Amino acid sequence: MNLFRSSDNLRVRWINWRNGIVGNPAFHRFAARFPLTRPIARRRARAIFDLVAGFTFSQILTACVELGLFDRLAAGPVALESLAAEWRMPVEAADRLLRAAAAIGMTEPIGDGRWALGADGAALRANGGVVEMIAHHRLLYADLADPVALLRRGGGGGELQRFWHYAGESGQGNAEEVAAYSRLMAASQPLVAADVIDAYDFSQHRRMLDIGGGEGRFVRSVAAAVPGLALGMFDLPAVAARAASAFANEGLEGRIATHGGDFLAGPIPAGYDLITLVRVLHDHDDRPAAHLLRNIRAALPPGGRLVIAEPLAQTKGAETIGDAYFGLYLWAMGSGRPRSATAIRTMLDSAGFHRSWTVTTVLPINVSVIVAEA
Repeated sequence: MNLFRSSDNLRVRWINWRNGIVGNPAFHRFAARFPLTRPIARRRARAIFDLVAGFTFSQILTACVELGLFDRLAAGPVALESLAAEWRMPVEAADRLLRAAAAIGMTEPIGDGRWALGADGAALRANGGVVEMIAHHRLLYADLADPVALLRRGGGGGELQRFWHYAGESGQGNAEEVAAYSRLMAASQPLVAADVIDAYDFSQHRRMLDIGGGEGRFVRSVAAAVPGLALGMFDLPAVAARAASAFANEGLEGRIATHGGDFLAGPIPAGYDLITLVRVLHDHDDRPAAHLLRNIRAALPPGGRLVIAEPLAQTKGAETIGDAYFGLYLWAMGSGRPRSATAIRTMLDSAGFHRSWTVTTVLPINVSVIVAEA
């Protein structure tokens, strides 16, 4: 114990010394002028400014998405005056937006009064899930307009909670709410499906059940990648019905079984040697999350496996996605929290799983994978 206290004291002394140096205006002036430290000082200044101006940048993206700018420029450069007329705004306002978008890599001027899609804009347009999330963030920004009030009221109670409330205790929602949820999940699911499939060998299993799969985008991706695997999907009845309709339209109704129910209230369908939770566990607080894991453990045969795929807290190189983004997003939603791999594995132990391990993915900021064996 004394060793730990000594280590903590040394760390506190180091932090105090470091902050005294870094917080000294004279040191900042020296670092900005000295040739060896100037690049570091400029990078840190840019990083701090980006944090301060981050909301403005996100609103520039929001305006671009709402105006359909990325799709409009995808076919080729367009004159400024034409864009202003289409957007029903003054030319000066359109010019201001295009220049702002160019500053963050979304657009670029041609030089003859026309504007083209920037490299980052082209990359963003190719990722429909990101575009859908940018539009969805209007709800998050409304909740974060007063972040202190949001934190003080204990989370939830705003736009995000109203959007996600269909997944609450009642387990029901009207058709419009379910459709909005399903569209968002369907658009964002490809962001993680390919990485999960690349990271884990699904072909070693006979039957796989995806829990909380929305319209079934992930299970459809697995169906395409592993032809011999029998598949099922389990979600709320209204969501499962939409998935079944989508499977039928694609001729997959004989390949993918759909199960409607509440995975927190009732038993999990049995007969599957692999169960997947893709961006589901972090949506739930500790108590319901632990209950869900126990339900899954009861449904799995000996040696069966659970694959958990979601962004994790405290992931090296991906720290901002966990405690920063999802920390506040889930607080505003009123349910769930980001967890580290260690925290999830501890929960798996308590749920009765025999062993668990992490699997490396290509982009941890996108998704991480934990595998547990019954």
